[in-house]
Amino acid sequence: MKKFLRVLSYIAAAAAASALTFAVMARQNPETKLTQLENLISEKFIAGSDRTKMEDAAADAMVESLGDRWSYYIPASEYAAHMEQMNNSYVGIGVTIVMEDGGMRIQAVTPGGSAEEAGLRVQDLITRVDGVDIAGKTAAETRTLVRGTAGTTVEITVEREGENLTFPVERRQVDTPVATGTLLENHIGLVTIENFDSRCHDETKAAVDTLLEQGAQALIFDVRNNPGGYASELVKVLDMLLPEGEVFRTVDYAGKEKADYSDAAYLDLPMAVLVNGDSYSAAEFFAAALQEYEKAEVFGNKTVGKGYFQNTFVLSDGSAVGLSVGKYFTPQGRNLAGVGVTPDREIPVDDETAAAIYYGTLEPENDPQIQAAAEYLAEKLK
Repeated sequence: MKKFLRVLSYIAAAAAASALTFAVMARQNPETKLTQLENLISEKFIAGSDRTKMEDAAADAMVESLGDRWSYYIPASEYAAHMEQMNNSYVGIGVTIVMEDGGMRIQAVTPGGSAEEAGLRVQDLITRVDGVDIAGKTAAETRTLVRGTAGTTVEITVEREGENLTFPVERRQVDTPVATGTLLENHIGLVTIENFDSRCHDETKAAVDTLLEQGAQALIFDVRNNPGGYASELVKVLDMLLPEGEVFRTVDYAGKEKADYSDAAYLDLPMAVLVNGDSYSAAEFFAAALQEYEKAEVFGNKTVGKGYFQNTFVLSDGSAVGLSVGKYFTPQGRNLAGVGVTPDREIPVDDETAAAIYYGTLEPENDPQIQAAAEYLAEKLK
């Protein structure tokens, strides 16, 4: 019995020593689970591995695990394109495309741009870029092929009415229009705001000023399919349209509050705003502010409710992460997260009409939401 107890004591002592040794080793080698896994794969995986792909996948999964649809990870290879989008400016050929099986379908051609000059048309299907078949490639991969240094030439092969045609197209600096104006019947101006990124205020003001010179007496602001943008641009546009008072408020992760105000000067005209389920963030708070101040009637479809704002942090390898770091609030102190903006007048549209609105191929006279807002404003002007 004594011998058995001695054996047990030896086992216990050995186990304790092993645990202590393991703990000491763990302290001496404070590798995270991700580092351990990466090292194991690099050293022992039989088929080899791509370190950048692994790190991108891990980073993307970490952000995805937050359960926040608004936070995002941007690989280093896509960060430049992201900034071009935020700046509403890029080097390319001046086309708007949608990915399809077999290539990219041209949805719009920038007037006066190099693609138009070369002869590319709406509905052309781009199948090759500099001889490279783009079937099966992602939008990011295809964008990399098309874009490049200003002044260089790229060969674009398209399928048009059963023919394959190749066009040499010069890459140029392209400034994407942010806000445009159209004068409708009955002295009603339509201002379409694509986003609230760079130049939004300047172009919106220019569009409004031009419409007023043309005789507009009421305005429709179209922020359907508008993904939002910079709070600073939103505040400047609201300052132009609203009387003196608070127009916007933010509260960050540390509890720090910031309120923005408009001055006493504002545009005093009958107004309407168009929204839909793809009006996000700044577009929603634009509509909500005008609605709460009772300066505009809101038409369209309920918005999704993006009430958080993101800061983008650039990482050491040139990739970046956008994290939700605070909340937005309307002039009346409402946060729209998961709630959205409910239109004063709901105007449903079918899928075909919604797609035409998205791609900008529906003329105002055939757009039921524009027409509903125009009829409302025409009555206000009587």
